[in-house]
Amino acid sequence: MFLSLRAEVAGALSDALDSLDVETTDLGIEDPPESVDAVLASSVAFRLAAEVGAPPPQLAGDLAEAIDPSTYDYIESVSQAGPYVNFHPSQAYYDATLQAAGEEEFGRLDEKGETVVVEHTSANPTGPVHVGRARNPIIGDALANVLDFAGYDVSRHYYVNDAGRQMAVFTWAYETFEESDLPEPARERGDYDLVRYYRKGNEFLEEASESASENAEAEIRSILEGLEEGDETTYERVEEVVDGVLSGMRESLDRLPVNFDEFVKETRFIRDGSTEDLVARLKDTEYAVYEEDAWQLDLPSFEKNLVFLRSDGTSLYTTRDLAHHEWKFANFDRAVTVLGEDHKLQAEQLRETLDVLGNDTDQLDSVYYSWINLPEGGMSTRQGTGIDLDDLLDESIARAREEVESRLDSRIRDDELGEEDVARIARQVGIGAVRYDIVAKQPAKSITFEWERALDFEAQSAPYVQYVHARTCGILSEAQHASKSRADPPREDAADGVPETVDTTHLTTDEERELLAVIARFPAVVDRAADELAPHVVATYTRTFAEAFNAFYRECPVLSADGEVRTQRLALVAAARQTVANALGLLGVAAPESM
Repeated sequence: MFLSLRAEVAGALSDALDSLDVETTDLGIEDPPESVDAVLASSVAFRLAAEVGAPPPQLAGDLAEAIDPSTYDYIESVSQAGPYVNFHPSQAYYDATLQAAGEEEFGRLDEKGETVVVEHTSANPTGPVHVGRARNPIIGDALANVLDFAGYDVSRHYYVNDAGRQMAVFTWAYETFEESDLPEPARERGDYDLVRYYRKGNEFLEEASESASENAEAEIRSILEGLEEGDETTYERVEEVVDGVLSGMRESLDRLPVNFDEFVKETRFIRDGSTEDLVARLKDTEYAVYEEDAWQLDLPSFEKNLVFLRSDGTSLYTTRDLAHHEWKFANFDRAVTVLGEDHKLQAEQLRETLDVLGNDTDQLDSVYYSWINLPEGGMSTRQGTGIDLDDLLDESIARAREEVESRLDSRIRDDELGEEDVARIARQVGIGAVRYDIVAKQPAKSITFEWERALDFEAQSAPYVQYVHARTCGILSEAQHASKSRADPPREDAADGVPETVDTTHLTTDEERELLAVIARFPAVVDRAADELAPHVVATYTRTFAEAFNAFYRECPVLSADGEVRTQRLALVAAARQTVANALGLLGVAAPESM
């Protein structure tokens, strides 16, 4: 309803400005100052006062007087406070909010008729997913969820590096070393098993004699050349390693959970000839130079040249990624990529090169994230000193279980909750804490993950918001149980004891109205998060939501209320439950029914 109200406010302001013979495209619609009792305000009088020749407060007053609220559904009244034109919502606005928020898809926007491919994670298949890169799948998945909810047709892609030197080294090592040469795997899973070969290979290359190193490099080079030449046997050799590691990595990502529609392999763009075609086109550009035994692009915006073809005729990751992006442009209206900040230069060179090749780079957006660290220290997959995502999730679930058991101790003793229930709640809270703590921060800011903060039920964390959902479920469950115990006649239009049609005439307290106002804003939050490619906006909203609901819970008894007050408060609780569940769902955080 908030979006509908905002549209009415925009129309009212435009008509009022027309009546004053003033033209502007920026209506200055924003949240009102804290001291103003309104849902929306306009600061347009600030910008137009000089043009009109009147003080801002006077112009704001003239605009307020020019608007007739009776011609709008959701505007009850318009007032002026200083330079602001303030808009107060009608009863119909609150009624429509309560009605809409009871729907399962509340907050979902109309279909845009636009396809978007979101590429994220895309970690090299050289071993288990480690914590340093965990921010990518968490941000990427939440972003894809937000875009989908905002009405875009979203495809989630993982771009698999199966053609670079790392995979050639990995394949050579896998075929060279014996099981007896390796330590025990950290876990019984494909990625943990195979990464031992990769680490052993890198160790050998660093310590081997010159002749042994030269022999190994020759074999590695032959693998790279075989891939470039389209040799089917070489593809199969590399694929065995890639798919084995990737299957294990997918198990880690499934725990978050993060799912993909397609795993797009680099070698696809070698095998279909698009990389070779792209190289030929790059050579024909005015920026192509052959220097230091390699073909490069001397792009005007960058000091460092972009190498796109080695002297031996093999392409580079960026070359193949250029072909990959042209494929995206041909198949999708927009392409969004989530990248670590260390890939920013490469991504900017890629964009300019795509532009040189005649592509519409307005189709391309990049979201950069900074690192996530643990107090324990640094991480490196190649050296095997990293902290794996699985370790982080295991630890978070274990710590969450301790907290959950302490809070549910009496219910566990009374057999109200069994082992399966406790394990489920611990998993939902533990993994939710990891996801929420990471996605709640602006991507460009580096963060250090801290257990105490992430799992704090009282602070603005995942458990704090999840507990709101659990509390709404508890209230509605008790209401339903009370209704059954009174042997009330069944109602066809009731769910959880809440009628499908209910108004807000008895929801008059400040806390009730504030909660309704926050609920109404959810679709606008989705709209903004999608427009700005910023899922952390949803996380910020959930904290505001939790504060509004907790204030309502403290001041407005539900189950002990009488008559229509009870009915309408139950409807408000049901609307709150649906809203917070949908918001948490966008973040990929579970909404537990009990905690």
